[in-house]
Amino acid sequence: MASRAVVVGPHQLQREEGKQKKVAAEGKNRQVLQDISNLVVTAPAAQGKIHAKLPAPSEKNKKPVVEVINGGLTAGKSGAAKKAVAAVKEKNAVSGRKSREGASRKNARAFTSILSARSKAACGLTSKPKDPKVDIDAADADNELAVVEYLDEIYQFYKLTEDENRVHEYMALQPEINPKMRSILVDWLIEVHHKFELMPETLYLTINLVDRFLSVKVVPRRELQLVGISSMLLASKYEEIWAPEVNDFVCISDNAYGKEKVLVMEKAILGKLGWCLTVPTTYVFLVRYIKASSAPSDDELMENMVYFLAELGLMDYSATILYCPSMMAASAVYVARCTLDRTPFWTETLKHHTGYSEDELMDCAKLLHTFHSAAAESKLKAVYNKFCSPEHDAVALLSPPGGNLSAK
Repeated sequence: MASRAVVVGPHQLQREEGKQKKVAAEGKNRQVLQDISNLVVTAPAAQGKIHAKLPAPSEKNKKPVVEVINGGLTAGKSGAAKKAVAAVKEKNAVSGRKSREGASRKNARAFTSILSARSKAACGLTSKPKDPKVDIDAADADNELAVVEYLDEIYQFYKLTEDENRVHEYMALQPEINPKMRSILVDWLIEVHHKFELMPETLYLTINLVDRFLSVKVVPRRELQLVGISSMLLASKYEEIWAPEVNDFVCISDNAYGKEKVLVMEKAILGKLGWCLTVPTTYVFLVRYIKASSAPSDDELMENMVYFLAELGLMDYSATILYCPSMMAASAVYVARCTLDRTPFWTETLKHHTGYSEDELMDCAKLLHTFHSAAAESKLKAVYNKFCSPEHDAVALLSPPGGNLSAK
């Protein structure tokens, strides 16, 4: 049978070329099975419809999850595809279970802590907020003259060495002098100090020199005032920029002693004390403890009250020999806070810098409270009159505190 030739027209050729181009384009747009999970496709299938969609990603599972509807994806496909879908489902199930368990544990801990807090509150066991410790040197951090980085070590050294130059009972050594005479001398020296407008540290060093000299040298009654003015002359030379002259002290003592006697006594004091004038007096500790009490701001009323109580303590012989300078300073700050009703009376900051607890200060504080109560009626009024003036906020006129301090 003879074969027939097929004649193809130009229009048919064009249609065939168009079909081939369409098939090629569809081939380029086809995606492999692994890429289907990232698309949303709706197409007819032999056993149903396939919907592959991209859910919102979770925190732990950033990959999209394939949700299969009507089993269209798994129908007629290979075993590898089935395993991939099953693995995704299992991973999602495990992730959801872990999230629920984590949330459950978190809620359980929160609920337990709430129950514990309520139980403590019901039993009165809730702890009160502690008084915070203040950095009293923060304001001086940029002041090179304040030597903030060395202050703690400096005051630790002061506390270690304060007992080396501390006086003890010495009146038994003095046949012509008694504690009352000493108080009269100190009262007069406070007046002289105030008249000359000297620095506070000069007064405290003066009394320290007097006590130390009397503890090692027998002094006749007629020379007790000479010891006082010679000690103040030495302290002024040590502390003041412009110290009073010898003639000023001769004049203030109503010419009871000549210039030569003052110089001779000055030399005798230096010889007996071994030229040791650098000692931690009560004033050294007062400066630090007042700062710890008033921080972070200055409190001039508190400062004057503390100095008033400390100078009352200077005048009493028994207080001087019983308590070291740091104890006297800390007690003066404590009584001042009680008098001015600064609560709490003893803070964590003061406890840190003084090294004393409130109970340790109580005996010395009661003694200072007694001096304050008797100051207005005392015959020795130099301290009282000094701190009654507006210059010192008239703190001497304030009533002494009650409470534990007034108890005998």
